[in-house]
Amino acid sequence: MLKVESLTIEEIKKKYPDEWVLIEYEEVDSEFNVIKGHVIAHSPVKEEIYKILMETKGKNIVIEYTGRIPEDLAVMFFMF
Repeated sequence: MLKVESLTIEEIKKKYPDEWVLIEYEEVDSEFNVIKGHVIAHSPVKEEIYKILMETKGKNIVIEYTGRIPEDLAVMFFMF
């Protein structure tokens, strides 16, 4: 069985700079910010991450962007 490396959010941001990262989280804080997890996929193109997201049903998943987020960016959540 392939062992997936568990990383802190700081390690993930350093390892995948300026990318969209799909994370199966292990640990979150009281505001549901990721503390630690496994990177399932990463890409500079968010649409690639959304395609892979559809295959993760039933997992504790979060998408993070590791670069600077523009001030005019809006975020929308949905559940399926």
